[in-house]
Amino acid sequence: MKSVELFAGAGGLGMGLHGAGFHPALVIERDRYCCDTIRENKARSVSTVADWNLVEGDVREIDFRAVEDKVALVSGGPPCQPFSIGGKHRAHADVRDMFPEAVRAVRECRPQAFVFENVKGLTRLTFRNYFEYIRLQLEHPEIAPRGDEDWSEHHARLEAYHTAGRREGLHYNVVARVLNAADYGVPQRRERVFFIGFRSDLGVEWAFPEPTHSREALVWAQTHGDYWDRHGLPQPSWLRQMSKSGDIPNSLPWRTVRDAIHDLPDPERQPTKASMIANHRYQPGARSYTGHTGSPLDGPAKTLKAGVHGVPGGENMLARADGTVRYFTVRESARLQTFPDDYTFHGSWSESMRQLGNAVPVELAHIVGRHVRAHLKPRIS
Repeated sequence: MKSVELFAGAGGLGMGLHGAGFHPALVIERDRYCCDTIRENKARSVSTVADWNLVEGDVREIDFRAVEDKVALVSGGPPCQPFSIGGKHRAHADVRDMFPEAVRAVRECRPQAFVFENVKGLTRLTFRNYFEYIRLQLEHPEIAPRGDEDWSEHHARLEAYHTAGRREGLHYNVVARVLNAADYGVPQRRERVFFIGFRSDLGVEWAFPEPTHSREALVWAQTHGDYWDRHGLPQPSWLRQMSKSGDIPNSLPWRTVRDAIHDLPDPERQPTKASMIANHRYQPGARSYTGHTGSPLDGPAKTLKAGVHGVPGGENMLARADGTVRYFTVRESARLQTFPDDYTFHGSWSESMRQLGNAVPVELAHIVGRHVRAHLKPRIS
């Protein structure tokens, strides 16, 4: 099935959806470094991006009517800085808010479905009205803002249209939910809100896929199961004192940092071996301070971050059992975001980490995409 990928970044969402059976007719990204990353992997014939039609440019300058009714899906992660905790919290007043362009793409493409992702901060009480405004725009994309309307006036007009029960023209049934990537097998606690919509004439009944992994199952694996044996380590003594009673959880254990990177050489202690692996170089300067203590090896990583002014000084770190810390390498971070090992990142450590901090975990995108695709009509190829 053909798709359009907006705000592609380094490619995480698009790669996951590609693996689920969507083949982008158009991939749009304005950031030069992200485009260089995609181009570099295309040149190396990395299968998930080899046939992408990449356009480096501003989505506001793209006319999507050329692919009207020709794509099954529109997807993307509109820039999240207006809503992120690390951003300036300006929402609709922020010129980087690209949700209006996402809605326009849906209006002009008329896809069977769309998948949009953003930061959990969008669901905060401060942005509640704007969150509902985004949802109503996605449900009724043809009710576009007039030239003299501000967003609150347009919101009120959409509310009136929606409550009147009108369903003329293009309409989507939309659901939104915050997903924690760790609950779906990603070795990172990363909460993001997803907007999923299906064109109403398709009659699709859809719900988000159920979580497959849990913290409870990880605790069981570390106290009762084979977690430590798998890693060739003795069980910590304090865990041996825990009760052995209780039911075995039905879910799989959360994946940990150790699970994700155990076979990679330590770039600080084994620099020669590490240098033989792409994007796996030691980055000096890590330090721990209050609120920024790094990610322990035996749990999912904390959320990888990009930051307004680069990677925050105490984030994106590995916290070793002996109390020392170091920055994750780009390759380790790519593992935590479930990018394949043959996918390389263009630019310096800080630039590559910015790309990774803004990315959607590939595996989470694949799981959501596969669930969406199963409900679409096969007539669009």
